[in-house]
Amino acid sequence: MLSPLQFLQRDARHFQILFLGIFLIYGTLELQWDTEWIRYFTLMGTCLIVQTVFIEWKGMPWTALKSAAITGLGLCLLFHATSISTLVLAASIAISSKFLVRIKGKHVLNPANIGIVGALLLADDAWVSPGQWGSGPALVFLVAAAGLMVLLRVGRIDTSVAFLLTFSLLDLGRTVLYLGWGMDVWAHRLMNGSLLLFTFFMITDPMTTPNATKARIVWSILIAVITFAISTFAYIHTAPVWALAVLCSITPILDLAFKGERFSWLPGTNDNSSTGSTGTHGRSGVPSMTSSIIPIKP
Repeated sequence: MLSPLQFLQRDARHFQILFLGIFLIYGTLELQWDTEWIRYFTLMGTCLIVQTVFIEWKGMPWTALKSAAITGLGLCLLFHATSISTLVLAASIAISSKFLVRIKGKHVLNPANIGIVGALLLADDAWVSPGQWGSGPALVFLVAAAGLMVLLRVGRIDTSVAFLLTFSLLDLGRTVLYLGWGMDVWAHRLMNGSLLLFTFFMITDPMTTPNATKARIVWSILIAVITFAISTFAYIHTAPVWALAVLCSITPILDLAFKGERFSWLPGTNDNSSTGSTGTHGRSGVPSMTSSIIPIKP
């Protein structure tokens, strides 16, 4: 029988589900968000139901529900709407995009991101609330530490570093060098919970980032530049969400230009649950006797 630590190490998605769940509890208890249980249940339930439909249709392992849970938690942390129908719309777009928008067997769009963008474009009562996270050293440490632990396991730390470094330098140039404000103002702007969640848990989705390291760095820098431009000059507080939606479209081009190995959640077991391939797994998601469970390494 696996110990709790061995269970977590078995699949990096376990860490993501754990930490995103902790963030949701932290926001509800510590940051005193309104307890919107109907919103949480609707988003999570829709994600799991839609994923189940595709599991049945594609003959996928049930472990694919883990990815749907991650998407659902991400939506719970960032997305708001006044109507149940809009919540269902966002979650349905998020999960369906993984199966309906694909190039060479790889889904192109970041699920939670495209779910948010789709709802913002199609509904009048949808919004993202970055301010709900506030800022502060404790929150920064919590998100950064959890994010680093996950990224070191999935090998996407380069994506976060490139994005955050580029955005920080651009903002430093404008805030401190151009406007003449103090370093404390610049630091406060970076200690934003929503920005850190985006940095460590959204743009780093290993299934939708470019395969090669060089490509991911270029991709992350471009996202940072677009985010800075539209947040600074167009005053759009949801800039990272829109920037990611635009840049996801060039991921297939970068995969062609830079050769790299495609990510799999369980190397050695051929677990490509989000691609619809069961590999050596049965419908239960349990490895067959001919496969082995190998902890994820960067």
